[in-house]
Amino acid sequence: MKRREFIRKSVGAGFVTGAALSFTGYNKLFGAEFSEKSSAYDLVAVRGGEPEEMFDRAIEAMGGMKTYVKAGQSVLVKPNIGWDVIPERGANTNPGLVKRVVEHCFQAGAREVLVFDHTCDNWRRSYQNSGIEAAVNEAGGRILPGNDQSLYRDVTVPRGKKLKEAMVHELVLDTDVFINIPVLKHHGGAQLTISLKNLMGIIWDRRWWHRNDLQQCIADFGTYRKPDLNIVDAYRVMMQNGPRGVSEDDIVMMKSLIISPDMVAADAAGARLFGSSPEQVGHIRIAHELGVGNMDLESQSIHRIVV
Repeated sequence: MKRREFIRKSVGAGFVTGAALSFTGYNKLFGAEFSEKSSAYDLVAVRGGEPEEMFDRAIEAMGGMKTYVKAGQSVLVKPNIGWDVIPERGANTNPGLVKRVVEHCFQAGAREVLVFDHTCDNWRRSYQNSGIEAAVNEAGGRILPGNDQSLYRDVTVPRGKKLKEAMVHELVLDTDVFINIPVLKHHGGAQLTISLKNLMGIIWDRRWWHRNDLQQCIADFGTYRKPDLNIVDAYRVMMQNGPRGVSEDDIVMMKSLIISPDMVAADAAGARLFGSSPEQVGHIRIAHELGVGNMDLESQSIHRIVV
């Protein structure tokens, strides 16, 4: 049996590929009752389309980008651009999704849209080979570096249990709106990397986190600044060997997207999509306990869309 086939047949009962998932099964995946219409959703989950179309449908259901971006505001968009690999490897956020988010920000009246990540691999190669630099430029945004310590400022994390301070990129402090676009994938240290974990890309001194209870530090930092919107790219999902991956054999095509202003809710839904229990992912559970957000999906209004 090929490794990719093994992955598909071996993941937990909570995980199903987009093509195989029935509408009824998708409604039950996150635990809450299906809501056909609502004036305000806590979370929207979409499956079965290309990233751009799924985002169009999701943001429309959330009231449109003007709900989050007002005319004349500056917007920071934070994808995962950590790795010098092509989009098919699933290690970075899908470039088509990033492009569409930037376009929606401008359509809502944004004055400027800025994009960056503190990459793990060489930043120039990661920006280029991920396809994200070209996507941002095509959409009219500006992609900026995160590789220089002089770009970061000291901040305190007053509600942190383990993490009390950090060096945060100046764009996070100087822009009006913060949009977080993680990719859902396996992570060898944090179990999963989704919205909460993606914020490690806006700080400088992240190695300290790995040496001092990574799960607690991820949750602690969530108390500092919550993104205004979280958009989880679950189009290509790396099921093993994360966060960088080894080959395309690590990938399963889920063709899904999750959107919520609540990082913890988005990550709880992402964990279930992956086949994990949110309670068993340390930083999700701890962030819930710290009041960063709500991982109890059963208590929330969730809208599901099948493209």
